[in-house]
Amino acid sequence: MSQRVLWVVWPSFLMAGVLEMLVFSVADPADLSGFGGALASLPAAAVYTLAFFCFWAVTAAAASITLLLAGSGVDAPARTAN
Repeated sequence: MSQRVLWVVWPSFLMAGVLEMLVFSVADPADLSGFGGALASLPAAAVYTLAFFCFWAVTAAAASITLLLAGSGVDAPARTAN
């Protein structure tokens, strides 16, 4: 079970970092007006942090669904006789 969690959490962490860099290379946190302007009133570091965790959650959900759909063939690597 812990190996499955790592299969989901680690790649989604890396992708959240990539998404963070891509999104905030284009958008400035001060210019965001979503959620009734609540994001614009937050410090930039808070917006970066919230966005990172949102990206991480979405990519982890996608990876979890992929792992779930892969079925039982993912549980253990194939063992060969020596």
